[in-house]
Amino acid sequence: MLWNAKNGKVDLETTTMSYVCFGHGKKHLILLPGLSDGLMTVDGKALLLAKPYTLFFDQYTVFMFSRKEPMPDGYTIRDMASDQAKVLKKMGLNKVYVLGVSQGGMIAQYLAADHPELVKSMVLAVTAPSCNDIIRKNITHWISLAEASDHKSLMIDNATKSLSPVYLKKYQKLYPVIGWIGKPKSYDRFIKNAKAILHFDAIEEIQNISCPVLIIGGHDDQIVGIEASYEIEKQIKNSRLYIYQGLGHGAYEEAPDFNKKVFHFFEKCDM
Repeated sequence: MLWNAKNGKVDLETTTMSYVCFGHGKKHLILLPGLSDGLMTVDGKALLLAKPYTLFFDQYTVFMFSRKEPMPDGYTIRDMASDQAKVLKKMGLNKVYVLGVSQGGMIAQYLAADHPELVKSMVLAVTAPSCNDIIRKNITHWISLAEASDHKSLMIDNATKSLSPVYLKKYQKLYPVIGWIGKPKSYDRFIKNAKAILHFDAIEEIQNISCPVLIIGGHDDQIVGIEASYEIEKQIKNSRLYIYQGLGHGAYEEAPDFNKKVFHFFEKCDM
């Protein structure tokens, strides 16, 4: 199969935003990942990241972006969306389809609200319209673990709260080595990303989103809470909601039909 996988970077003033792309379709799908981007960026990982999105390759060219590097102090979710918009314009990408997961979904909300000319339709997965009490408790705990460089506890806590019991059982096999797998040299980027979530509140702004939106939640989500999905649906008029029963924050990885739902939603938006 021809994946046409590529790695790239876009200069943004004194910083750089890394991306990977794959596929060869005429339409453009933008993927915005979650807080894990604070631990490891997409830089140089095009072949590694491409496989789950093969369904899109004939119709779309898929771009996955990391947040910019270096990341300034006080960098907000809205700043991230603004920089994403600048990069899309610089690359000549407009009327794009956006899939934002978790923190990436927060960025996507501001992207669609502040730059409606860029977004044709959007999927928001396991995300929230603001930092609620559940999110605040998790993020505050993760920041403390990162500041202590306790990578093993950070990864185990995230997995325990994200995965269903079946998937968690498989993941537990990695526990003996998880303390060093993917451990960054510095947690500075992760902490800045995490602190941005603590100050996130887009409830008023997302009421202005006019493009079609599919919201996907996990009923057992212990990281953002299932009520967050219902709150987004309440605020965005042109939206629909799908909830995965029995799955949590990791629904986008665990549900075998997740990408099919995203693909069919975008295709229906073109009809």
